[in-house]
Amino acid sequence: MLHFACFGISSLMQRLFAITWLTWKAAFRFKLFLVVAILLLASVIGLPLLIKDDGTARGFTQILLTYTLSTVTGLLGLSTLWLACGTLARDIEECQMQVVAVKPIARWQIWLGKWLGIMSLNAVLLSLAGLSIYCLLQWRSSRLPLDEQKVLHNEVLVARGSAKPPTFDRDIGIEAERRLQERLKKTRIDTADLGLVRKQILEQVKADYQLVPPSYSKKWVIDLGLAKSYLRNQPLYLRIKFNTADQNATGTFGGLWEVGDPPRTPAWRSELMSLAPDTFHEFAIEPNLFDESGNLTVQFLNVNNTALLFPLDEGFEVLYREGNFGLNFIRALGIIFCWMALLAALGLAGASFLSFPVAAFCALGILTLVFASGTMASAVTEGTIANYNAEKGTKGSSPADVVIIPTFRAILKVIGLARDFSPIDSLSTGRSVTWEQLGLAVVQIVGLLSGSLAIFGIFIFTRRELATAQGTQ
Repeated sequence: MLHFACFGISSLMQRLFAITWLTWKAAFRFKLFLVVAILLLASVIGLPLLIKDDGTARGFTQILLTYTLSTVTGLLGLSTLWLACGTLARDIEECQMQVVAVKPIARWQIWLGKWLGIMSLNAVLLSLAGLSIYCLLQWRSSRLPLDEQKVLHNEVLVARGSAKPPTFDRDIGIEAERRLQERLKKTRIDTADLGLVRKQILEQVKADYQLVPPSYSKKWVIDLGLAKSYLRNQPLYLRIKFNTADQNATGTFGGLWEVGDPPRTPAWRSELMSLAPDTFHEFAIEPNLFDESGNLTVQFLNVNNTALLFPLDEGFEVLYREGNFGLNFIRALGIIFCWMALLAALGLAGASFLSFPVAAFCALGILTLVFASGTMASAVTEGTIANYNAEKGTKGSSPADVVIIPTFRAILKVIGLARDFSPIDSLSTGRSVTWEQLGLAVVQIVGLLSGSLAIFGIFIFTRRELATAQGTQ
């Protein structure tokens, strides 16, 4: 029994390998592999010559990572779609698939073999591009002064974890509801305006948690969690961002920072910092300023004549070293590889029942829909596709909202399964791309999305009349 099972698996692997090899031959016949490899290497080598940065090694490296990886992802994505649509559709149109289909090989094995062939090509090309980027970064960083190298390896070429203060969502919601009920007792509010009033009150309560009035201070207490066990004697970094409604001649605002909670912990105090609004700022603090429970206390003193607002979602966080850049870079490439798996499945699913031009057009249309998800998100937030006046807080309405808004909401949930991962942004800011994120990407992007497209494509392909379809063209 075991012998027959091993024989069956071996036979299956041989058939899949045969289709995979045919896919490779098609890629070489179309000169796709050679062209994409040259374009990838040209982008990795050429982009550093065209990039304009802020003049610092850190800024150059961040932009280099962002631009090169984005270009590599774009080139691989387009070539994956092109090959996925072309390799199956052209085989059918040129009558090659009819010859393969009469052999003792199931159509689902043909489809899966095509996908494996495309993904093995992507693996080679992505590895080539990734190795080139990594070597370029290491070579460029080794030629910098020692102090610049230290900055890079502490802030960019590193895998850093993040800890944020509580968002107080529950407390804000309770307080906003209390204020709303008080206003309802004093003032009659139409049902149509109730949602707008509730939103305005919620923003007012959030402002109380975010604003730092002139000459006042704000305190954050951040729980470092389990990371406290390995952060002794390790440098920590504060990453902050604030907004303000006023402007001044210099365009910057001053502030003083104090970290620690004497006498339980040592204290660190900054010099007067001049910081620009609407911009992320990052600076190092001394190690060992958190207490035995892992709580880090940070205070900011506003020395300006205007209030500053630190957004709850992105206004403040603590960064700390979690791992090395090499492994972090590999995990990021793993997530990009998952995206390629989805694009390969999308192209093959379209080519399973459409001609090459139509399949490519539909695939690009779906990608356009993904890039337009911001517009759909705005419509879902506003609750309508009609005109919305943010200043007056008024919105129109459309009879189609009943259908379109729930449809947009469902589409956004599906798109979010793939778009919730941002390995390029994480790498450029020295953030950790964790094994958990990579595993989740495999499950959501490869397992759920690509798997669903594969089931659909295989189902259609196995029931397609190849000779009839060819004869009607």
